[in-house]
Amino acid sequence: MASTTINQLQLFQQNLQNIVQQKQMLESQMMEIDSAFEELKTTPKSYKILGKVMVCVSTEKLNLELQNKKEVLQLRFSTVEKQEIMLTQNIEKIQQEVVNELKKK
Repeated sequence: MASTTINQLQLFQQNLQNIVQQKQMLESQMMEIDSAFEELKTTPKSYKILGKVMVCVSTEKLNLELQNKKEVLQLRFSTVEKQEIMLTQNIEKIQQEVVNELKKK
């Protein structure tokens, strides 16, 4: 039983690492959007890259697109945070089980 529990613990730890990486990536993307918002406040013209072309777009339209993108990122971030909490709780539970098994021996 101990080896399957340890394997499960390792799997949860790997999943947690992946979740933490996803969380960091989402945080980075949200910071980029915040930076774009700040820049849009100071510039009279705004541009958007579409494929290999940069086109002029209205600042209001770009602000709306960025706001929608940020909302989606925040939802994903919230979901990833919940997954991180659940995995951390599972890891702690399994670690306790392993410790209890080792104490019995």
